[in-house]
Amino acid sequence: MFEGFTQQRIRVAPDVEINLRSAGTGPPLLLLHGYPQTHVIWHKIAPALARRFTVVATDLRGYGDSAKPDGGANHENYSFQAMARDQVTVMETLGFQRFFAAGHDRGARVIHRMALDFPAQVRKAVLLDILPTLYMYENTDMAFARGYFHWFFLIQPHDFPEGMIAADPEHYMTQKFKKGLHTEGAITPEAWDEYLRCFKDPRTIYASCEDYRAAAGIDLELDRQDRGRHLTCPLHVLWGRRGIVGQLYDVLTPWREWAPQVSGRALDCGHYLPEEAPEETRAAIETFFTAA
Repeated sequence: MFEGFTQQRIRVAPDVEINLRSAGTGPPLLLLHGYPQTHVIWHKIAPALARRFTVVATDLRGYGDSAKPDGGANHENYSFQAMARDQVTVMETLGFQRFFAAGHDRGARVIHRMALDFPAQVRKAVLLDILPTLYMYENTDMAFARGYFHWFFLIQPHDFPEGMIAADPEHYMTQKFKKGLHTEGAITPEAWDEYLRCFKDPRTIYASCEDYRAAAGIDLELDRQDRGRHLTCPLHVLWGRRGIVGQLYDVLTPWREWAPQVSGRALDCGHYLPEEAPEETRAAIETFFTAA
């Protein structure tokens, strides 16, 4: 995976280094992954994108081979704001003051916050299979709670979810993927082994819980403060027609409350677009970022 890419770590804070792979030439493009994965989610499409862009695929703090600091009293060290700042610092360190950004799942939520806090840096954004965090919590119903059970499990106090997951992380991951995956064989053995290697680390389990605790606390506070603010960058949203987001929501309507320049469509897959529908996902990203 990632043949021709260079791997490195960049320090973004005294106790945080971000792991990444990069390759290509052309406009810079930041790729962010979701839960419970790593930058490896992009392995099917990153090489093709690197023919048109300078691709930077990172592990979010707390995930993969990036640092896993303590969460802080209010879980603030795993807020989307903190993670967005990490990624902007990565890009600045690499010499990129403005860039395109595409994210899946948690990574897409980081990009939503990044586009609010760092509007001068984000030229355009592509978000995969999410709705705004505030909207989802404020519109919780039984169908959403059943489909996204982990949102409510992972926010429980330390170390209740950590202990349960650590008892059998492979079983937990298998069940988690089953709920969102609708394309047989989409997760390659190589990718699965890498996800499992990283997720078995107790610090990853802890950090990912802190991510969700922050989302249900400090991130909601920030989003409420910013209600009514619009993203200044053009936004393109993709989602899986057979996934929970695609089945339960009119996806573009909530995004139009945050972004006046919003477009998007469904792909015929589940939650894991870059692995279930790699060619369609790549083409959509490439088309959006290269359009005038």
